Amino acid sequence: MTKQRTSPTLRTVLVAGAAFVLVAAMALDTKVVRNGAPGAPQPGVFSAASYGETQFPKVRDAIIAKAVDATVLADALKKDPDAAQKQYAVVTDGAAEYCVRFTGIAGKKDDDSGTVPFKIDGIGDTPKISVQTGPAIMGTDLRDATGKIQFGQFSNQIDYQNAGAALNTAMKKAVLAKLGDTDLAGKTVTVVGVFQLSDPGTWTVTPVEMDVK
Repeated sequence: MTKQRTSPTLRTVLVAGAAFVLVAAMALDTKVVRNGAPGAPQPGVFSAASYGETQFPKVRDAIIAKAVDATVLADALKKDPDAAQKQYAVVTDGAAEYCVRFTGIAGKKDDDSGTVPFKIDGIGDTPKISVQTGPAIMGTDLRDATGKIQFGQFSNQIDYQNAGAALNTAMKKAVLAKLGDTDLAGKTVTVVGVFQLSDPGTWTVTPVEMDVK
């Protein structure tokens, strides 16, 4: 039986085709990084680090402008929670966010939760007020405080969540890093921040400004 030989022209076509397939596969498996930096974000791709740095100052200023004295807010919430919410809160994703300011005496930090309790003149045992001081900052209060940062501004839920985390990180650098290892217990501190009212008896404030006297 005589074997049929492949013509030189056909062999050339087959080799060229195989090379094209290999190059195409390599291209599909290659991540292009622009601007010469490893892992540099591509145009149109959400960058958490950049977002936090640019947006935190705006969020901070908005919270400071809207902040209500803690004694006024506590009294309003006790008298008429619904009226207080309409007057003072920003409702985002069904949660009420309150911007607040107060000067009080700091207690001993809870190392498990990273919060510092405060005793404030004019406010009794309820609500119990504490401030998140890290290292972990929980929640999305900074993202949700103004009502201007909304899910529709992001490509997906992951970016929306990362925006909240990015603001928390930027706050830690801008606010908490200045405190360093300072033990706040017994010190008088002025705080401006925001909290979500999930429990009327407990305010866990995420700060945007802390001034130790």
